[in-house]
Amino acid sequence: MKLFAFTDIHASMSSFRKIEEKLKKQNADLVVCTGDFTIFEQNIKDILEKISKLGEKILILHGNHETEEILEKMCTYFKNITFIHNKILEIKGFTFIGHGGGGFSDVYEDFDNFVKKNKQNIKENIVLLTHAPPYNTKLDMILKDHNGSVSYANFIKNNDVILSISGHFHEGFHKHDKLNIARLINPGPDGELIDL
Repeated sequence: MKLFAFTDIHASMSSFRKIEEKLKKQNADLVVCTGDFTIFEQNIKDILEKISKLGEKILILHGNHETEEILEKMCTYFKNITFIHNKILEIKGFTFIGHGGGGFSDVYEDFDNFVKKNKQNIKENIVLLTHAPPYNTKLDMILKDHNGSVSYANFIKNNDVILSISGHFHEGFHKHDKLNIARLINPGPDGELIDL
């Protein structure tokens, strides 16, 4: 399975053009956006319209520039876009788990509670999609400090996560790392094709 992921485009049309060019050259079974695709929700419907044309199946999260309530409602207008925040989806033998929003908090109690409530549905071959990155990795470094999420890092350590895709910190664009068996990727605003 091939997925194409991008993050933090902040309404940049040049980023969209780069993504479109990459997707013309490489087929993807699934397109993933891990948030901050707008600048504080300006023109959100127009931008979602552009995102909807990137693929037949798209998973999206809100970042810290979008609100959960508005994005969830807006996604209902697009049959090929799934708002995956606090959801678990089985796609081609992989378990996709999403959690959007956030910023610089190291613990997300709502995510921890979601995991506890849904333990029976969390299986193997997990792909974790988040806006913020997991803590203590190459993806969460700002200057000399780690600023990612302990909740996400603990989830990756304690579950069969094979891939974690995040964004939020622009300093982490196109950085890769590993935590246990999981590949960690910040695909940046021009995106990356990922083989699963």
